[in-house]
Amino acid sequence: MDLLRRVRDEETPAITAAGELIADAVAADGRLFAFGAGHSSLAAQDVVYRAGGLALMNLLAVPGAVGVDVMPATLGSALERVDGLAAAVLDSSPVRPGDVLVIISLSGRNALPVEMAMNARALGLKVIGVTSVVYATETKSRHVSGTFLKDHCDVVLDSKIAIGDAELSVDSVDAPFGPASTAVTSALMQAVTATAVAALGSRGIQPPLLRSGNVDGGHDWNGRIFAEYGDRIFYRH
Repeated sequence: MDLLRRVRDEETPAITAAGELIADAVAADGRLFAFGAGHSSLAAQDVVYRAGGLALMNLLAVPGAVGVDVMPATLGSALERVDGLAAAVLDSSPVRPGDVLVIISLSGRNALPVEMAMNARALGLKVIGVTSVVYATETKSRHVSGTFLKDHCDVVLDSKIAIGDAELSVDSVDAPFGPASTAVTSALMQAVTATAVAALGSRGIQPPLLRSGNVDGGHDWNGRIFAEYGDRIFYRH
C-alpha cells in the first residue's frame, strides 16, 4: 500500500503523459503493443484482451520469454541477455511508425528490453517504459551500450520497487521476501489505460473498449469492436 501511494503521488505526471501518448496513437489510427519478459510479462498480459480495457492493446511476445512457460524456467532469464533478439522480434512483428510500445522491465538492465526500446524508436514507435529507476543508479547495465531501458523511452514510469523485488524481512528468515513488482506495475498499467480512455473521451472519440463476456450483450459488443478495428488487433489471428 505504501508503494502504491508513493506511485500515485509521484508518478501522476508520467501516467498522464503516457495516457495521452496512447490516446494520440489511437486517435491517429495507430496500434498499441505491450512487452515484458519473465514476470514482467504478467503486467503486459493484464492489459491485453481485457474487459474494460482497450481492444487495440496487443501482446508483443518473445518466444521463451513470456512469463515462466518455458522449461527450464531459467531459460527465460537467459534469453533476456541475448543480443539481437529484440531486433528479430520487431522485424517480424506488425509494428509500424506511430504505434506505441509499452516495455515493462523491473531492472531495465538486460539486453532484451534495452534493445527493444532502442530498435522500436528507430522504427518510429513511441516507447513507454515501466521500470524501477533505482536500478540505473545502483546496478550495471547488461547491454553493450551501458544504458538502461529508461534511457530510450519517450515516457518513463517509475515503479519505485527496491532492488531485488522483495519488500519484507524478518529476523528469523535469511532472505528478504514479498515481491511487489507485479501488483504495482499492473496498477500503473491500468492507471495509464484509464487515463488514455478518459483522454479520448474528452476529445469526443469513443475509445475501442472491450466488455466482459459475462455481461449480457458483451459478446455482441466485442464482436462489433473486433469487426471495426480488426486491422489493428492481432491477438485474434
